[in-house]
Amino acid sequence: MSDSPGGRPDSISSQQHDGDKPTEKKKSRRPANTAFRQQRLKAWQPILTPKTVLPLFFAIGIIFAPIGGLLLYASSLVQELKLDYTQCYKEAPESELVPMDNKYVTASFKNSNTSISPMWRRELVDHTYPAANNTLKNQTRCILQFNIPEDMKPPVLFYYQLNNFYQNHRRYVNSFSPEQLKGDLLDVAAVGSSNCKPLGDAGDGKAYYPCGLIANSMFNDSFANPVKITSGTTKNNETYFMSQNGIAWASDKDLYKKYPKDMDFNNWIPPPNWQPQYPNGRYSAEHPPPDLSTDEHFMVWMRTAGLPTFSKLYMRSDNATMGRGTYSLSIIANFRTDVFQGEKSVIITTRTVIGGKNNFLGIAYVVVGGICIVLGVVFTITHLIKPRKLGDHTYLSWNNAPGGAKSNAMGGPAVGMSTGRDIA
Repeated sequence: MSDSPGGRPDSISSQQHDGDKPTEKKKSRRPANTAFRQQRLKAWQPILTPKTVLPLFFAIGIIFAPIGGLLLYASSLVQELKLDYTQCYKEAPESELVPMDNKYVTASFKNSNTSISPMWRRELVDHTYPAANNTLKNQTRCILQFNIPEDMKPPVLFYYQLNNFYQNHRRYVNSFSPEQLKGDLLDVAAVGSSNCKPLGDAGDGKAYYPCGLIANSMFNDSFANPVKITSGTTKNNETYFMSQNGIAWASDKDLYKKYPKDMDFNNWIPPPNWQPQYPNGRYSAEHPPPDLSTDEHFMVWMRTAGLPTFSKLYMRSDNATMGRGTYSLSIIANFRTDVFQGEKSVIITTRTVIGGKNNFLGIAYVVVGGICIVLGVVFTITHLIKPRKLGDHTYLSWNNAPGGAKSNAMGGPAVGMSTGRDIA
């Protein structure tokens, strides 16, 4: 055997001399040969035929339509009264009760023939804020008087509703400090650099507590318990007591703690909209910050709404029935909605197994069920009058030539189109 330079023995010898070096494995981008990587997993590929599709349309319609009807029926059982008092501070007289415009009233009761007879008036009073034990003079109090035509069984829920208030704005939603709300002792610089901007650092070495846009814009109208008017004098009037506890989610209560014990009140001030409630607009040992771990109204407000029209629970009664009759409701109206072209209302309502009054879900089920039944009937008639042969390739788009070239002289499909090539 010759040992020519290009012969095999020399190549073998060179490989033996280089055996000490490991052979490098070429990198490959080819996926592994597995069922998952090569898309060979088992899958269900149903063949849609009239025998399977038509019964499905009727089945969906038969199931959805009754469910929608039950949802609408349950929603109709909810008793609800809504009063818009946005313009009370300027439209209601100061002297005596006058009827409210019907556009401010929405009611839903079984006995729809009974009038709600809403009336209102306003007056200036001195109001004491319990959180700071501070009294402010010349506060606008709106008095609403209305009729409840039916007994409202518990639980009776009292909401306030705001329109055109965008709590879902990106900067607004992020404007709070979770560490501060959990009771952590933060320094002024940490709050100033947090997401609370521009309501974090208050300047002069002070910061806001609680900081952020959400806390500053907290709804601050105060509602008294409704009072049932039983006679011409106030002695025999009956107060319908409602509780302001149990209005926040249990999961939310775990997110809030009391302010730190070592908190220096000289370094912390209330948010701008809170300052009128505190003497000189400052915290002190006599007027400390609110205990956020027990302030459920604050917890409810901090859970931001996703839509510009929303309602939040203010108080509730889980035991007593709100009897039919005429009631009076006093409201300290401090929350101005005209600055953002909004509206505010009070809602007194009950609930059913599906929650509060909402016809949308029931209507959606009825509409979907009705559409499915109509489509099922149309497709059934079409199938009976002009059925189509299953698996007929002449219905494929590439078998339908444009113009008069759809078929050849023998009446069959064009050969050029059946192979996917254009006809010359």
